[in-house]
Amino acid sequence: MVQHGRAARAVAAAAAVGVMGLTTGCSAATEADNESPADSAAAVHDAADRLVREGSSKARTSMEMASGGTRVTIRGEGVYDYRARVGQLKVVLPQDPSGAEEHRPITELLAPGALYMKNRGAGVPADKWVRVDTATMSDGNLVTGGATDPLAAAELLRGARKVTYVGESELAGTDVRHYRGTVDMAAAAHAASPASRQSLAAAAKGFAKDQVPFDVYLDDEGRIRKVRHRFSFVNTKATTAVKGNGKGHGGKRDVVDVASTTLLYGFGVAANIELPDTKDIFAGKIAEN
Repeated sequence: MVQHGRAARAVAAAAAVGVMGLTTGCSAATEADNESPADSAAAVHDAADRLVREGSSKARTSMEMASGGTRVTIRGEGVYDYRARVGQLKVVLPQDPSGAEEHRPITELLAPGALYMKNRGAGVPADKWVRVDTATMSDGNLVTGGATDPLAAAELLRGARKVTYVGESELAGTDVRHYRGTVDMAAAAHAASPASRQSLAAAAKGFAKDQVPFDVYLDDEGRIRKVRHRFSFVNTKATTAVKGNGKGHGGKRDVVDVASTTLLYGFGVAANIELPDTKDIFAGKIAEN
């Protein structure tokens, strides 16, 4: 089981290791302004199902961590198969400001109940994968891997509350509708699909706050183009992609704020993802950095 170091150590370790058209009658903007709260909530709640119906997409992720005066960003890029519920991301860790050798990008495979990592370092052979049971993570792998699983990010929106429509804008050349609200973590876990329920239930218990602010941008077909969640956790949590098996220590209970952003595009792209064979999974102990 992955163990975590103090939050302050976690961030320090991270630093060492991302309408327009004419209409008849009222304008499109006016129609959008008249969108009812119920319609807004329904659009957001349906976002995960809409991705599954779409099938697949490319994804870019960015996770900004802040604790005290330290701020780092971990970035990822890859593809996701929403029907098979598997994804592959290449996660790039921030450069070490001390000038130490830069860590190679970590390849992550996302699957129901599991996170696989290659180039994990810390004593893991280069040809081996590290497998982590996401249900054992106190954050359900919403933060731990350094990138939020795109489908999990969408599943969180099933627990959206106080949804408000912000307005229309353009994102990467696509017209989108911007919604804002908070996620009730317990409600999201209860409403999640069976494959995500256990991990999100763990996350509902693991964060400092059970209400998570979000912003989501949906295109005209209801697909997520961008979603951003702002998580907070305390004390001994760290990102597996960055820290490894840290050991908890007593003392001040630091709060780490994490802003996780996921961009989705290239819908319908081929996503041929194979999970590692058992013989390719590292069975030893991960060394502490």
